[in-house]
Amino acid sequence: MNASNLLVELFVEELPPKALQKLGDAFAGVLFEQLKAQGLLASSEARLTAYASPRRLAAHITEVLPQAEDKAVSQKLMPVSVGLDAGGQPTPALIKKLASLGAGEEAVAGLTRQGEGKAEALFYASTVRGVLLADGVQKALDEAIAKLPIPKVMRYQLADGWSSVNFVRPAHGLVVLHGTEVLIGVKTLGLTAGSATHGHRFEAAVDPVVIRDANSYADQLREEGAVIASFTERRAEIARQLQAAAERVGGGVRPIEDGALLDEVTALVERPNVLVCEFEKEFLDVPQECLILTMKANQKYFPLLDTAGKLTHQFLVVSNISPQDASAVTGGNERVVRPRLADAKFFFDQDRKKTLASRVDALGKVVYHNKLGTQGERVERVRAIAKSIARQLGDTDLARQADLAAQLAKTDLITDMVGEFPELQGTMGRYYALNDGLDLAVADAIEDHYKPRFAGDELPRGQVGVVVALADKLETLVGMFGIGNLPTGDRDPFALRRHALGVVRMLVEKDLALDLETLLVSVLPAFGDKIEDATPQLLDFIYDRLAGSLREQGFSAQEVDSVLALRPQRLSDVQKRLEAVRAFGQLSEAPALAAANKRVGNILKKADQAVQAQVNAAVLAEAAEKDLYAALQSVAPKAQQQFTAGDYTASLQTLAALRAPVDAFFEHVMVNAEDPALKANRLGLLATLHEAMNRVADLSRLAS
Repeated sequence: MNASNLLVELFVEELPPKALQKLGDAFAGVLFEQLKAQGLLASSEARLTAYASPRRLAAHITEVLPQAEDKAVSQKLMPVSVGLDAGGQPTPALIKKLASLGAGEEAVAGLTRQGEGKAEALFYASTVRGVLLADGVQKALDEAIAKLPIPKVMRYQLADGWSSVNFVRPAHGLVVLHGTEVLIGVKTLGLTAGSATHGHRFEAAVDPVVIRDANSYADQLREEGAVIASFTERRAEIARQLQAAAERVGGGVRPIEDGALLDEVTALVERPNVLVCEFEKEFLDVPQECLILTMKANQKYFPLLDTAGKLTHQFLVVSNISPQDASAVTGGNERVVRPRLADAKFFFDQDRKKTLASRVDALGKVVYHNKLGTQGERVERVRAIAKSIARQLGDTDLARQADLAAQLAKTDLITDMVGEFPELQGTMGRYYALNDGLDLAVADAIEDHYKPRFAGDELPRGQVGVVVALADKLETLVGMFGIGNLPTGDRDPFALRRHALGVVRMLVEKDLALDLETLLVSVLPAFGDKIEDATPQLLDFIYDRLAGSLREQGFSAQEVDSVLALRPQRLSDVQKRLEAVRAFGQLSEAPALAAANKRVGNILKKADQAVQAQVNAAVLAEAAEKDLYAALQSVAPKAQQQFTAGDYTASLQTLAALRAPVDAFFEHVMVNAEDPALKANRLGLLATLHEAMNRVADLSRLAS
């Protein structure tokens, strides 16, 4: 059978732009996998090309067969004891089963047996006719539509006036071509397969565009329909035009980099045409974050930045039409953006008439959480926590600045600008703080106390910002855990996982001399009797986040487990401990010492009572235990000194010298001696060994 390429296109009304790429990939991907599963692809070399534009989802698949190959199958029927009687003749049950498969009694002679004894069964060999392409495409299309990740389904009426269907947007056309042939009979959403589609609403050379064959689809749409069907090609073309337009403007300007905006605009146009527009320079007096946000979020424009990263008064528009005279398009966009910028300027001017300090009392009227009170109450808690952290760091001036920054950090939430653009919280607080004449460190902290806001985000730039950001995140974590409001599954409405990772990153990357448990406990007094103490659960939660982060950085689960098993309180030490464990793991002595450590731990756990790390040298009897004690006396103090100095790698490598005496001890010494005093002393020796070896990490976790 000759294979040809297949094209399937669903022509619809404008699809939701933020979901378009995902919809296109899912539609094409399911079609491909379903055809593959049905044996309709001629070889493993078959290739899929997905298309997605504002008004179409399509897939082009190479090497598709008109019919799948017939397949020999062996079907289990029933146990031999059920299918055949004592004389070996077929039972009525077997004859009925064969009839259901379209076979007569004569097929009994061809049945085979498999298995032994009671498990022996009858099997029927037959040939299953390969599925026809039209039937296979119908099944694949139904599956693709059923599995489409539709953000919100709409119900609409079909042309017959009676029927209705559910889909992401009303569908108006279906193209299914195998080579040059339309697959007659394929239907979906009230549509029947054909070869005609539609191009650009206004600039198509012909309408409808009749697709000649599956391979001409993209070229015909481009040439006759004025549409770039491929999402990837359209995105690349927009990026190219944006750069070219910026170069035409000159002066080293560049379009703002925003992948999400580029994706969204790609999903809004079918044939992009980038144009240069501008606005009055007086608007540049407004903080550029405000102008950039309104242009991107509301108008989908690309602001132009100069070589210093400052906003210019020019911006780029991605139009869906290409008129000979573009002045009407540019003029229209300039008129549309002007009121947006004027609103931003008005909000900025109005907000600056009141100081941030004058807005503090108004936070008492804003509900934060029904169990935790208002934003005003929350601010007072964050202030108390920030001062506590600064005192733990031993800096009274830092405590004063952190207190002021914490008091004002949330006040921009009740400004007009942040009310219009919530994304600017913190950013506007910094501008207004500087306008009020506050210290730069305090202003920076007001903006930075939300950081890090997402994975990979930068940390607060100054110490004041770090303290307030820590206080803010700890207030959220301790408060939410204290009222039992924990994340479940994918639900984390208060972003507690993100807050925990933020706390971890600041403690680690800023190398803060703060003990984690002490830090969490110090937060509790700020809440009074509003919450329960959930410190143990919160500690587990934070260490889990830390473990996940470390594994993502390339440390093995064993390495991470060995270090975090000790619950190190200074998280800034964890990286050094892990590097020490990794270096220790490269030593030839490591496997034996890890296994011995595990053995020691098990022995101590099984002891009748708690074992103290104490040894009476006079009681030591065997040469091997005396040698181990002597080695400990020699090695342990040096390892302890290196540990105290923070040289964890050297400490573990020093302990590697214990391998030989440890091996000899277990080979020649019976720990559970009949003499109670001897047994207790040997257990004390093992406890001393265990204590010495497990300061950096629990080495037993490295045992395979």
